[in-house]
Amino acid sequence: MATIPVEYGLFLAIILFSLGLVGVLIRRNVVFILLSVEIMLNAAGLGFVIAGSHWGQADGQIMFIFILTMASAEVSVGLALAIQLYHRLKTLDTNSISKMRG
Repeated sequence: MATIPVEYGLFLAIILFSLGLVGVLIRRNVVFILLSVEIMLNAAGLGFVIAGSHWGQADGQIMFIFILTMASAEVSVGLALAIQLYHRLKTLDTNSISKMRG
């Protein structure tokens, strides 16, 4: 069975993390920002899994489980904030968040 070199997997994780970071910095829609954060978290989890498999340890998979639980909490809080933002302002644009003061 052929194995993939560690460098290729880490390069893929770096590309995914960069795409997520660009999405967070460029997008103005709350839903797209949450999707970009999810991509970044999955890229970090991929890096942990690849490093753990390289060293023959299960630590990377355990860290990925922690990342998945953190991502699910982030999604629930983020979507609740997006629903509240849409309920009050009828838009999901992040530029309109400054109108929600007091």
